[in-house]
Amino acid sequence: MRTLLLIMAIFIQSTLMVEASKTTTLNNIENIDLNIKDHEVAVTFLGLSEGDSTLIQGSNGENILVNAGGKKTDAELEGWLYLYDVKEISKLILTKNELELSEKQMNRLITKYSIKEIITTLELSTQITNKLRLPNKPAVVTWGEGTKKTILPELTAVVEFVGNEPNEGMDLTLDFFNHRIFLMTSFTPHAEETLMKKNLENINVFKIPNCAMDDSLSEKLIQYLNPQISILFAPGEEEHDPDILVDLHETWSEIYTTKKHGTVTIKFTDSNYEVITIPVEEDN
Repeated sequence: MRTLLLIMAIFIQSTLMVEASKTTTLNNIENIDLNIKDHEVAVTFLGLSEGDSTLIQGSNGENILVNAGGKKTDAELEGWLYLYDVKEISKLILTKNELELSEKQMNRLITKYSIKEIITTLELSTQITNKLRLPNKPAVVTWGEGTKKTILPELTAVVEFVGNEPNEGMDLTLDFFNHRIFLMTSFTPHAEETLMKKNLENINVFKIPNCAMDDSLSEKLIQYLNPQISILFAPGEEEHDPDILVDLHETWSEIYTTKKHGTVTIKFTDSNYEVITIPVEEDN
């Protein structure tokens, strides 16, 4: 059995720093109400045992999901979406060039959450279209490098890089007022070379590619991004590349790993943010 613990953060008005304040048991809590108001958005990095998934929620009640975990995490994903009171998902953004969900999972997800649009790479779009077995199919939209779209009130997604080589996919920035979130999928020298030419200095939140390969990210790139907060998803049974952790510590980045901290929600206002973590503890 899993015990969920909620660590709330004190919202500091004058700075961008956050501090954990208390722990609350979630056994009797049916869902989490983030109370997202005008000029606010919440980005939640879901603590799945395999793969990665990021939930984006806007003040208009709209939900967007970026990736959906792995082939064995559908029950986990649905559990987290229930906890965050997600009944519908307007957009599913898939950033990798290989489909991580089975055909059954994909069609169930679309049906259960009334997904209207799937956004992905050109490489993956044909695979997805061929796997849809529904009478009311969602639109499958391809984004390329340079695509810029407003996806929620005051939240803009920009495609910084798209590659079709192994370990490449779609890399996105999310811009919300002065906050910048970088959702990175690709980890190749070619991807890094391209990204180093982009305006990606001083990122607020950096979602690191879900990998554990040695030398998957260079120290030079991490220093260039200079992230305030770094999010690492659990890379299966492997540990993260220790060099990445060292490089992040040297930039004074605050590091959250889903394996250690569980699900991580960052709620943004027009000028500040607060962090909420929900660790998952395995009972013996």
